[in-house]
Amino acid sequence: MEQKSYPSDLSNDEWQIIEPLIPPAKPGGRPRKQDMHEIVNATFYLLRAGCAWRMLPHNFPPWQTVYYYFAKWRKEGVFKRMNDTLRAKLRATAGREEQPSAAILDSQSVKTTETKGDRGYDAGKKVKGRKRHILVDTTGLLLTVVVHPASIQDRDGAKEVLQKAKQGFSRLQLVWADGGYAGKLVDWAKESCQWILEIVKRNDEIKGFHVLPRRWVVERTFAWIGRYRRLSKDYESLAQTSETLIYAAMVYIMIRRLARNNQASIP
Repeated sequence: MEQKSYPSDLSNDEWQIIEPLIPPAKPGGRPRKQDMHEIVNATFYLLRAGCAWRMLPHNFPPWQTVYYYFAKWRKEGVFKRMNDTLRAKLRATAGREEQPSAAILDSQSVKTTETKGDRGYDAGKKVKGRKRHILVDTTGLLLTVVVHPASIQDRDGAKEVLQKAKQGFSRLQLVWADGGYAGKLVDWAKESCQWILEIVKRNDEIKGFHVLPRRWVVERTFAWIGRYRRLSKDYESLAQTSETLIYAAMVYIMIRRLARNNQASIP
């Protein structure tokens, strides 16, 4: 009987996009026996379904094998490199430069579970857990992410994000952020990164909900990430694992978009 696919499985067209980005087997030793398509499918299944590693369905490779590759790729930064490569392709497809010249910064506090690991209390949001600090381009695609205890102030956490971004984005000149980043950070960004940090303030004269320029882009990215149940809370013992899963979620989003763009371009 033919095996039914899961909604999170990559189609053949989608697999062709990510396959060149899979690290090849090391030369020498035994040949790789695992179907890497199924390894990637299992990883995306866990991300979308929000299950534990041990609860992966039996028709995937053994969970120990899937986790082995995930942990290996986490240490080697594979999902981050995938994110960078696919983001550049998607920007080029839209007629943009591969590297952005402007970005938006924001953080999101999320609860943790009883799993061991660093955490803290965000008194402003009244959340005990961790913060996800992300920098996105003007289309909402992820540039970099840092996960740290929620007790760290936004201005302090932002420095780590901007320092990481400085290493990989030579065209970046302007960063938008909300009022929580106002103050000394503006001068620090100018001196340390040679970037303009522009604060987008709320108009107190307007009552109720209203969309703020630029800031809605990063909020939409958080909404995209929130569709992945493994990221509904921070279940991970290592902050690096949380960062890797966020990169993986964005990789999945971009694979789907690139596949749709390729199909639309076929006459």
